[in-house]
Amino acid sequence: MAEAADIKGTGPSPARRWLRRTLTVAVGAPLLAGLLQAPVVTSSAVAAPSATTAEDATGSKTVDVSLDTLTPNTPVEGDTVTLTGTVTNRGKRTVTDASVELRVGPRMTSRSEIEQVTGRTGYRSDSDPAPAQDAPTAKIPKLGAGLSAEFSLSVPVSDLALDEAGVYQLGVSLSGQTSDRPYSRVLGIERTFLPYQPEATEKKTQISYLWPLISSAHVSAETATDDQQTPVFEDDALAAELRPGGRLDQMVTLGKDLPVTWVIDPDLLATVDAMANGYRVKEGSLHVPGANRELAERWLGALEKAVQGHKVVALPFADPDLASLAHHGKDVPGSLGHLQSATALAGMTVETILHVQPSTDFAWPVDGAVDPAIVSVATSAGADKVIARSDSVRDDLSYTPSAARPLGNGSTTAVVSDALLSTAFEGDMVRAEGSTLAVQEFLSQTLAITLEQPEKQRSVVVAPQRVPTVAQAQTMATALRGLSGRRWSQPSDLVAAATAKPDPDASTSVPGSARYPKKLRDQELPVQAFRDMKTTRDELNDFKVVLTLPDRVVTPFGTAINREMSTSWRDRTRAATIYRGNVLDYLQELTKSIQLVDKSDLTLSGRSATIPVTVQNKLVQGVDHLVLRLTSNNKNRLKINGDRIAELPVKVGAGHNQSVKFDATAAVNGQVPVTAQLYTEDGTPYGKPMSFIVKVSEITPTVMLVIAGGVLLLALAGVRMYTQRKRLAAQTAEAEANGAADAEAPEAEAADAEAPGEAEKAGEPEGAGADGPGAEPGEGGAGGPEQPSDPTPDTGPESGDPSATGEKVDR
Repeated sequence: MAEAADIKGTGPSPARRWLRRTLTVAVGAPLLAGLLQAPVVTSSAVAAPSATTAEDATGSKTVDVSLDTLTPNTPVEGDTVTLTGTVTNRGKRTVTDASVELRVGPRMTSRSEIEQVTGRTGYRSDSDPAPAQDAPTAKIPKLGAGLSAEFSLSVPVSDLALDEAGVYQLGVSLSGQTSDRPYSRVLGIERTFLPYQPEATEKKTQISYLWPLISSAHVSAETATDDQQTPVFEDDALAAELRPGGRLDQMVTLGKDLPVTWVIDPDLLATVDAMANGYRVKEGSLHVPGANRELAERWLGALEKAVQGHKVVALPFADPDLASLAHHGKDVPGSLGHLQSATALAGMTVETILHVQPSTDFAWPVDGAVDPAIVSVATSAGADKVIARSDSVRDDLSYTPSAARPLGNGSTTAVVSDALLSTAFEGDMVRAEGSTLAVQEFLSQTLAITLEQPEKQRSVVVAPQRVPTVAQAQTMATALRGLSGRRWSQPSDLVAAATAKPDPDASTSVPGSARYPKKLRDQELPVQAFRDMKTTRDELNDFKVVLTLPDRVVTPFGTAINREMSTSWRDRTRAATIYRGNVLDYLQELTKSIQLVDKSDLTLSGRSATIPVTVQNKLVQGVDHLVLRLTSNNKNRLKINGDRIAELPVKVGAGHNQSVKFDATAAVNGQVPVTAQLYTEDGTPYGKPMSFIVKVSEITPTVMLVIAGGVLLLALAGVRMYTQRKRLAAQTAEAEANGAADAEAPEAEAADAEAPGEAEKAGEPEGAGADGPGAEPGEGGAGGPEQPSDPTPDTGPESGDPSATGEKVDR
């Protein structure tokens, strides 16, 4: 960093010019000290006695002086400098007889002097210059408490007494009096700088300005079930940045006409490209169609035109937080692998969407802060150039060296951006005053760099904040336009800066971890964040091996894990935790779409049976490479496929169920717990196990004989009763046919009906009766009923095939 470097030049010495301008001030000092003369010139306050210095310092903050515009910001001979602004009375008393005056100080001699003046507040008689003698003033007769008034001052450059090229302090002050102190004094002041370089320098400083296009994560891990896998966004907030006047719209609109190097997060391009091709947005539990497709198409088209002819640097996909990874994530297995995949994806994404070939060998830690661990991680994915910052890699030099230099062992190039220039626009640029002061300081610092060693050309890199606001981007553009005259600088790009010849005296050592800023360390992702990523990654690896179309899952979840490492989560701890939780929850929801259907307890009747287990697949793609394992907790009672444990392969189509059947053999009655579990082919359990009870209830041969004997006796008794009734009916019909006329015939027939019973008691043959003599030959032979009244059998012939195993399963 430049410290106390003299700016070379010719002309009267600064001390002589200072003496000449303040001579009249010293003459009037005694009059002011005695308060004997009414103050008529503001310069009397400059020479006030030392006894009033503290009083002046306090009183000089009574009025707030705001400098809103300064044009031109880099004047040359013949120009007229115009300043406009506002003065506001912050005190409790009315200010009277006030005037706004322009003060031009001596030529600044170093960058550090510019920096020191920037931080001052209130008027200081020992360092603030006197009012310019030939410059006009703006009169404000009365300014009430809390009121404001606008002013405008215009002065030709020739009246500013700018003796030679360089940076001059420029002050705008208000002098006036109040009722409690009726004498003129400085009540408010604002300081800025005026870079003055009327002729072009022989050696111009090469300035490479990075123009970052980076945003936060908006895309979730979820996709629609269509063939295109329409992405689902967590929100539609990115549309506000893409609209005309939005942050990203302004970055493209402004950057297309500026000499900058585009530094792009490929995730931003992928996100907007997804919007342009159709997307959906979470809205409660629903996914509604995104409404900003045309907006995204317009922005991408404008960006593609803007980057043509410019250097484009692609950061690793989703801009991973290198410092968090180095300090908390590298010891969690697999974390560095995501950085490698993010780097590999970066170039392809930018080239596909913008049709330009980007540089992918740059790593950009947050705020350019580095230590050995960060450098090691940054280069582990293939980057050999690290964008650092001069407040981290410090140079003990009196001038500003070129940005590039070998770092550590020489295998890595550090491109050290200038800290003062890089942080020039981090403040509030919404108010015109903040923007104007930032632009003037930036331009002045660039001129001071050139004048440190005007005979030597150097290369300077400016790496601003990652996500500038609209006002900050507009201010940066104004500052870069201020350099368009190329009188002391010329534009370059980051790739050229990285290959520029290093300054041999520039520092090449990597600062130790103890020097890493605590503020930045406190913003880093914790170790638990990387453990959460590992959990998601492990479950994804187990899930993808069973899918027939794994890319439908691997791609969206892989990019989601990359987004979980994004630098944009700094200072957004809660949002980062919610995002990681949503990714893991959705993955687990998908994995549970392949599961075992719950089974109630089973009852097996017999020695053998089939046990079916159903596998359900709710995904829109098939699953394969799964194994279903069924385990009997007591193989002495129940064996499955002949052993205690049995496995069968599983393959289920999209949206289908598949029943997997196991042969079970029971040896002893009783209850046996059985466990079903899915596994991947490499033996990793998949999902939760399912348990059920198998009840074995075997019927023995003895019991079967007893049951068969009882059934046979019942059948014989029924046949006998049926035969007796048939005989009685046949005899009655025969008697009616013979025409018996006497009245006792029916009684005789009834007696005859009872005769067989009696005959049986007497030992007569059962066949002697009506059926005997009247029977036709052959009716009692084999192959037909023994009697005409015997029924035809109502069962079919027995099969000759062997009986099947007991497959009945009662639920």
